[in-house]
This record gives sequence, structure tokens and C-alpha cells, in this order.
Amino acid sequence: MTTTPTVTPSAGDAHSSVAPSSRLPGPDVTRALAMFGVIAMNYHGYLILRGAPREGGFWYGVFDPWTGPLSTRFAATLVLVAGVGVTLMTRSVRDDPTRRREMRWRLVRRGLLLYGVGLAFDMIWPGTILPFYGAMFVLAAVLFTLPTIGVAGVGVAAALTGWGIRWWRLERELDGHDTSWLTDPGGRSPRGLALDVFVNGTHPLLPWLAFFCAGIVIGRRLGRPRRYARLAGVGLAMFVVARLVAAAAGDGPRSVLLSDDPFDRGIVYVVSALGTALVAFGAISWSSERRPASPATDALRRAGQVSLTVYLGHALVFNLLVDRWGVVEPTGLGVALGFATTYWLIATAVAVAWQRHHGRGPAEQVYRRLTN
Repeated sequence: MTTTPTVTPSAGDAHSSVAPSSRLPGPDVTRALAMFGVIAMNYHGYLILRGAPREGGFWYGVFDPWTGPLSTRFAATLVLVAGVGVTLMTRSVRDDPTRRREMRWRLVRRGLLLYGVGLAFDMIWPGTILPFYGAMFVLAAVLFTLPTIGVAGVGVAAALTGWGIRWWRLERELDGHDTSWLTDPGGRSPRGLALDVFVNGTHPLLPWLAFFCAGIVIGRRLGRPRRYARLAGVGLAMFVVARLVAAAAGDGPRSVLLSDDPFDRGIVYVVSALGTALVAFGAISWSSERRPASPATDALRRAGQVSLTVYLGHALVFNLLVDRWGVVEPTGLGVALGFATTYWLIATAVAVAWQRHHGRGPAEQVYRRLTN
């Protein structure tokens, strides 16, 4: 059930230097901050699965990992940043056929490796987003060569197709027909894996590819502060409209088709989650580019470049402290948020120190050596 990440984490960046001053700070800072939300939601959700209470008042509802207003929104922001990273990685090769072909195969290699590692990692962290990132990077090998309108069209088509599948399933279920051949195809068979990536998984491409495509489009228009303000404004409008539509949906089939619940895969959810991702990316990018040399911006942008390592580490630390040693017990929301905050602060500090001396994180170094 993990609600997270990105590129993953920084897997799609073109490079990661010891002195990151040449990089736009917005994507890295957004990634580092969104990672905290991913860790908090994941820790709370996984502790619930191990016996922690799911209900307990207002804040339990806010942080509910499945139905709360924050559910999957941090992960959607990270996917959007992943799309931005693909554009920044590929923009210098789009007009060179030879380099474009080399980049295409690099993206395919990165995607296949992420997918394979993700399937293995899923055995210790069920629901990880890594296989879905892998599939997105494979598709990015084609997406980055398309004109902007083509990329936007693919994103819209992914959102509408995901919604259409949910609509079709609802109609079939209301008519008394079984749809388990689609929703429960069985284990890790080829058909099951394919349907998991596109339809049934925690972050299926239908509709999650819409967030990725939005990031690719945004990445082609970075660098002007006014555009960040526009992004945030458009995102806020999208969120408000989606919320009003969901609230007015009423009961019955319409409540499913016009739901902003992430696991209904509806168009209203996509608009809502994309809206909050745009607000976050626009506001954080605007703020970080106004003060690119501030200690906070410098630390967060460095941590954002080591986010794949931070993401893998948060699962390993959870399994060690919760499952193996029993140091952290599943007793409530406060424990989950305290655990997440402590891990994120320590991991961020370590990531900043590592990046200052080594550039890329350990996981990022291995990843690039195997795929470049």
C-alpha cells in the first residue's frame, strides 16, 4: 500500500554533482519535502497493518493512508517531479538523432532495472511504487521525443482510460457480472503483472501516467518565476473544482464515478491530485529559486538528489525497527509521525553530508553504473 515514490526518487536526473548550484533547485527541494509526506503516510499505513488503530479522531482521518485527504498526494507530487526530471535529462539531445537514440535506450535500461528491482523490493515492502516508475521510464523513451501536445494527449488519455475502466467495472458489477478476471488475475503470471502495472496496482499507469506526463510538459517550461505562480494558481483551481464535484456527487453510482478517492481511479481524483501537485511544485520552486543560496534550500536540494537511497532506506529501517527488533510498536498516529519525522531528519542530514562528499547517493551510483 505504499503511497510513494519517484523519479523515484532522483532516478531520472541527468547528473548529480557535488556542488548542485548549476541545477534548478525546485525539483530537488520539492522531491525532498514530498519524501517526508511519503514516509509519514507509509509508516502510518504499515503500522496500521501491524495492529495500530486506524481511527481515533480528526487527525486520524486526515492522515488515513487509504481514504484521507492526503492519501497518495505526496506520491503524485513525486511522480510529477519524475516527469520534470526526464525533461531536464533529455532536453539537450532532442535535436540530435544519434544522442536521442542513445538516450532512448538509456531510459529503457533504467526503466527495466527499476521494474525488476521493484518486483524484488515488493517482497519486503509490498505496494512499492518502484515497478510503476520502471514502466513509466520505459514509456518515457518515446514520450520525450513527442511534441508537447502529444505528451499532454497521452496523459489525458491515461486519465480517461483509467476512469473508463472503473466505469465499465461498476456497470458490470451492477449488472451482476464478475470482473475478477481483470481485478484479480492471479499472482505474478505475465497477465497478472501486466494488469498490475496498468490497472490494479497501487500506482497503476492508468491513470498515474497523467502525473508523469504533466511533469514532462512542465519541465519544458521551467525557469520563470511567474510561471510557478501560474502553476500554483491553476493547481489550486483544479483542486477546488474537483472537490466541489466530488462533494456534489451524492450517493449511488455517481459517488463512485465522481469520487476523488485515489483507489476509484476516477477523473475527479486525477484532477484533484494533479492540482495539489501543481500547487506544491509551483510554491516550492518559487520559494527555493528566490533563495537558492539559503542553508535550508541548499540542504533540501542536496537531499533531493539522494532520494532513491532515502526511499529504500525508509523501508529497510521500518522492517528492522518494527518487525525484527520491535523497537517501534504499532500504537497510534503519534508514534507513526514521530517515527517518520525522526527517520526523515536523520536520513536528510546523512544524505546532505554524503552528497557534499560523494555527489550521488549509494543507490543512485549503482543505478547509473548499471544503466549508463
